[in-house]
Amino acid sequence: MSQDTEGIPPPGGNWRIPISVFFKDAKFVFKRDDIGMEILRIALPAAMALAADPIASLIDTAFIGHLGPVETAAVGVSIAIFNQASKITIFPLVSITTSFVAEEDTVRRIADIQDKKGDDLEKGSGNNKDTHSNTLMPPDNNDMLENIEMGETTDHDLDLENDFVTCKSVDAPSIGSNKGKTKIERRHIPSASTALVLGGILGLLQTTFLICLAEPFLSVMGVKSGSPMLTPAHKYLTIRSLGAPAVLLSLAMQGVFRGFKDTKTPLYAIAAGDLTNIILDPIFIFACRLGVSGAAIAHVLSQYLISFILYIKLMKQVDLLPPSLKDLQLKRFLKNGLLLLARVIAVTICVTLAASMAARLGATSMAAFQICLQVWMTSSLLADGLAVAGQAILACAFAEKDYQKATAAAARILQMGFVLGLGLAVFVGLGLEFGSGIFTKDKSVIRIITIGMPFVAATQPINSLAFVFDGINFGASDFAYSAYSMVVVSIISIGSLFVLSKIDGFVGIWYALTIYMALRTFAGVWRMGTGTGPWKFLRSRLLP
Repeated sequence: MSQDTEGIPPPGGNWRIPISVFFKDAKFVFKRDDIGMEILRIALPAAMALAADPIASLIDTAFIGHLGPVETAAVGVSIAIFNQASKITIFPLVSITTSFVAEEDTVRRIADIQDKKGDDLEKGSGNNKDTHSNTLMPPDNNDMLENIEMGETTDHDLDLENDFVTCKSVDAPSIGSNKGKTKIERRHIPSASTALVLGGILGLLQTTFLICLAEPFLSVMGVKSGSPMLTPAHKYLTIRSLGAPAVLLSLAMQGVFRGFKDTKTPLYAIAAGDLTNIILDPIFIFACRLGVSGAAIAHVLSQYLISFILYIKLMKQVDLLPPSLKDLQLKRFLKNGLLLLARVIAVTICVTLAASMAARLGATSMAAFQICLQVWMTSSLLADGLAVAGQAILACAFAEKDYQKATAAAARILQMGFVLGLGLAVFVGLGLEFGSGIFTKDKSVIRIITIGMPFVAATQPINSLAFVFDGINFGASDFAYSAYSMVVVSIISIGSLFVLSKIDGFVGIWYALTIYMALRTFAGVWRMGTGTGPWKFLRSRLLP
């Protein structure tokens, strides 16, 4: 049966809409079985790493909040501009890097396995050698490896690869690392070198654009000439832009480590950098009396520290300097990044537009929106750890055509995400109710925060599901649907932002953001719940 038709019922079969898959074995959501433990092993370090930077920004906001509502609002606008620029430039690069590095590392490990099997077989009899060679060595393997390196892998090549190497063998230590061996052999991974080159170039370009066009960008966000927010916003954005190369390089290296399925090393580096940021914030902001400039300096230094730690760690594992420029895969990276670039623009534009709408309401409303938004994004991003786990597990399951495991893992991760969202709703609601004074002492800002608090808390389950569905779509290699559906969601959400912000002001902005996240979740539910695209096997009457 071909890959396109496998799992699809024959004509006249009893088709069904598999919406019930979301409730599959729901009573076992907390069961510590193989799937549950595998999810947790990947998700926990990834979630902590993903949440670390928003937490650092949240701490920045808490320190800056004591400077006044104008400074808080100014920094909020600057962070929105910087984050959008970073996401547009780095998200496609990180996602592509993870996939390409995992692919190249897999090919390298396959070659190591073949070499070792060949050495072992040479020691055996001639008959055994021939017999085992026929079972272990796929035909035209050299062509297959060459095609994968050139980005021209065919379905036939992938089938051959899957026939003799499973995801478990990919996860196993490489052949070169024997028990008695202490020195780790560095790997030749061209995608890693390419990612660093592109990360550095994009970082320098981002710094240049943000510094030269700081005032126009701020004006677009509603901070125009004569606004009290202009001076502190310009200072913060200009200084923080100097850290863009470090941000993009560190994120590119995180993509490399994810390709190696190592989520702990980035966590350690990010924790060290964010701890440095927390220590330097009060020193530069208050002791040195640098205000918002001090907060920006502390953040920039922390990002360079993270980048330095990751670079040192990566040097021990990978040959970062390719033998020649021909080894770099610039064309392949740029070609495959366009689809993801369209998606990330659609993802970030709604939040950035919402911040712009809030800035037009004045410094007080923008300060409250910034605090609510930081809490909203920080808590929601915890679900991204589950998304990373879902992507890794489902990618292996689909590669092995283990559709039962794909179904069970997707259902379990979605259920975990929903439970996580419910817990976050309670935690965030109580936290903002009793802890808003941590971020500001201004009574007007606190009053507006209480207005946005119900939206921030109530949308947590929706947000968690939306993030988890992203990981599931990537794990199923459903990149095209992810991009196109997000563009449609963005268009609808932008329209609702313009309409609702004019009608209800601050509340209207949060109504629109709720619609935005609900539509993202609905897109995921629709794809999997109707059994279309890579999930068409769910409509088979043969699926238990």
